[in-house]
Amino acid sequence: MTETPALPALWPAPLADGTVHATVTVPGSKSVTNRALVLAALAAEPGWVRRPLRSRDSQLMSDALRALGVGIEETASSSSGDGAGGEAWRVIPAALHGPATVDVGNAGTVMRFLPPVATLASGDIRFDGDPRSYERPLGQVISALRTLGARIDDDGRGALPLTVQGGGALEGGVVEIDASNSSQFVSALLLSGPRFNQGVEVRHTGTTLPSMPHIRMTVEMLRAAGAQVDTPEAGGEPNVWRVAPSALLGRDVVVEPDLSNAQPFLAAALITGGTVTIPDWPRRTTQPGDELRRIFTEMGGSCELTDAGLVFTGSGKIHGIDVDLGEVGELTPGIAAVAALADSPSTLRGVAHLRLHETDRLAALTKEINELGGDVTETADGLHIRPRPLHGGVFHTYDDHRMATAGAVIGLAVEGVRIENVATTAKTLPDFPKMWTDMLGEASRVVGA
Repeated sequence: MTETPALPALWPAPLADGTVHATVTVPGSKSVTNRALVLAALAAEPGWVRRPLRSRDSQLMSDALRALGVGIEETASSSSGDGAGGEAWRVIPAALHGPATVDVGNAGTVMRFLPPVATLASGDIRFDGDPRSYERPLGQVISALRTLGARIDDDGRGALPLTVQGGGALEGGVVEIDASNSSQFVSALLLSGPRFNQGVEVRHTGTTLPSMPHIRMTVEMLRAAGAQVDTPEAGGEPNVWRVAPSALLGRDVVVEPDLSNAQPFLAAALITGGTVTIPDWPRRTTQPGDELRRIFTEMGGSCELTDAGLVFTGSGKIHGIDVDLGEVGELTPGIAAVAALADSPSTLRGVAHLRLHETDRLAALTKEINELGGDVTETADGLHIRPRPLHGGVFHTYDDHRMATAGAVIGLAVEGVRIENVATTAKTLPDFPKMWTDMLGEASRVVGA
């Protein structure tokens, strides 16, 4: 990866001095990139992942797969049959083996998707990561894998660090799991399911299931790779997914732009009454970020899908919103930031599971917005936000990329906001500070830089 230039410990968020008019090319989707890498690594033949996201999370995933024996060759540019150019990674499957150590960092996709993969390796695979990764829920995946025949040593923690004692195969079969805390628990088992001897049948037993779009993404990508998947949406049992055992195809995957990472740039148009265009916005997608079109329109903007991409325009007014974000929880920090600048209160519901993300996002948003003069109250499953005049100050990020971009959004309208550790955005959005200042151009000024 290209080294990121040194950034100040407290990054002065640029203040918008005028309307923003810009075209912003957003890097590839983390969710698609990391799923594509896993499926390519488990395939029966080589494949390509084109326009991948190059970030900390995707680098952790590719490094982990390499440690297990997978070949991943990175090229500066290539072209597929549909003319997609740009960076491309050639993934060459191999017999998975240990001993190996996997650094998950604080990437949920790595810590949850790869233990099932490791059960297919020969030898011990140790998983470790950032201190916060020890606190993130993983017990449901561990217990599910044990039910399916895996041997895992976690000293009874139900969390990282742990060692998967790979036997070169996994029996698979039927397993019950409570995925109320993360849809990644379901996706983790489905992605490796075709390689289990009996496939896998995942039965979700919890009362809620957040981020369903990400499960639909997993299912679509599995089917595109040749897997047979039965789902509730296709007439199957409620909360039950079945993946039949089969070989996976080596595919040529072009990664869509990360629509959730487009959020701060669209917010800039909404807040300043300007226009931002995001090229290559897909007309059909399973990415939860597509909901931004509806949510930000309801909050005062308008959008149009054109040949140039998504064109989003702000009206100069920001309205509060009452919205259930259960399926699109990752959008909550950015929506909360915009809501803090609105002309009426907002209620964000259905996101209790955010307390278990990179940080406790509900507590963090409440504390940081309130310390800038806001009025945010935590509810059982979300936030209630009453807009107030805000003032400058330090906006802490808790090593959470979406907290950092939320602080930058507030800084557009509030003088003197300084973002602590803005470099954490490299988790999924490399070069965010430069992208942000380039977008603003002359329509901004930095106070106290």
